Amino acid sequence: MKKSSLAVTAAVTSLVAFGASVMTTPALAAEKEKCYGVSKAGKNDCATKSSSCAGTSKEDNQKDAFVVVPKGLCERLVGGSTQSS
Repeated sequence: MKKSSLAVTAAVTSLVAFGASVMTTPALAAEKEKCYGVSKAGKNDCATKSSSCAGTSKEDNQKDAFVVVPKGLCERLVGGSTQSS
């Protein structure tokens, strides 16, 4: 009896794991882009021309600071640009 119980548990576990991986794959595969000019001070995702790493932008909407957003969102944000100025 224990062998069949173990087999059922293993089958259910594998189905749950498979379902979870299928549900998260599209979210991970979504295309992203850098969006310049929309981050708040200290909330940028990477280095800028005037700072050395993420989270070091000096002012809100700094033109050379970016955040990573889903592709297509940046063009809809006020002041957003996919090009650094």
